[in-house]
Amino acid sequence: MTALSTEIAASLGFLGIAPLIAGVIVVAGLIWAVRLGIRVRRREPAPPRPEEQPRLPADGPVSEIREYREPDEVPRSGNRLTPHRLKAHGNIGSRPSPSKKRPRWDEGNNGSFGSGGPGPT
Repeated sequence: MTALSTEIAASLGFLGIAPLIAGVIVVAGLIWAVRLGIRVRRREPAPPRPEEQPRLPADGPVSEIREYREPDEVPRSGNRLTPHRLKAHGNIGSRPSPSKKRPRWDEGNNGSFGSGGPGPT
């Protein structure tokens, strides 16, 4: 055998071993990932027991409440208002409306756009 054939044989041998080494590395990485996942899972709290689950109130489920609300007015002043100066820290409050009549944009119209109706006549 010449030196050239020895180099070719050595390189072919390495090419045959390289996928095996890569496979071993991939399998070792997967085993490590699974073991890490198992350790993380053991540190998590257990699922709640049946007695720890939420329960319905004694008077039954909460039902929907329909009421019309009026917004509180924004205070008018000469200087600029920032959110922390508004009531409820920037959330505009509301109160129940004394009128139980549903507000409408136009009589005979429900106020929605694209309802398919003929529109104002």
